[in-house]
Amino acid sequence: MAAARGNVAGGRETGVSRLVRAAHGVWEFVVGDDPVIALGVAVALGATALIAGAGAPAWWVMPVAVVALLTLSLRRAAR
Repeated sequence: MAAARGNVAGGRETGVSRLVRAAHGVWEFVVGDDPVIALGVAVALGATALIAGAGAPAWWVMPVAVVALLTLSLRRAAR
């Protein structure tokens, strides 16, 4: 299939197809099947960084985010 698209040069993959496959693998690992949860984790990490950067204790942000995101995920799965 890759040969039909021209992604194979002399039986080897080109650098672009390797890059695309690597980017797709990273996307699948990070986002998986639920981009809403991935976005929630990113927001929680950003909030943790902002709170910690302001000098306030930020240890509590991620546990709260985990409980909230797990609840959201379970509610969506139960529908």
